Amino acid sequence: MTGPEVLDIARDAIVTLLLVSAPMMLVGLVVGVIISLLQALTQIQETTLVFVPKIIAIFLSMLIALPFMADKLQANFMRITAHIING
Repeated sequence: MTGPEVLDIARDAIVTLLLVSAPMMLVGLVVGVIISLLQALTQIQETTLVFVPKIIAIFLSMLIALPFMADKLQANFMRITAHIING
């Protein structure tokens, strides 16, 4: 395996990682901002108020995005496997 091939596989893996993690990260960001605005408006400064809705939202987004995530991971695995088989 040459250097450019390794860099291509690494770049592909990073892009796949970003695509797979993006739905959950964006949902966590949106829920965190909404809860922070709610806390600022009501002046409730409870620290656990942020974590429970964020965990629930991320879990639900994971359930919804799981087929997409599995498809992207399988496609990446197949590309790497085909590259290994073909030499």
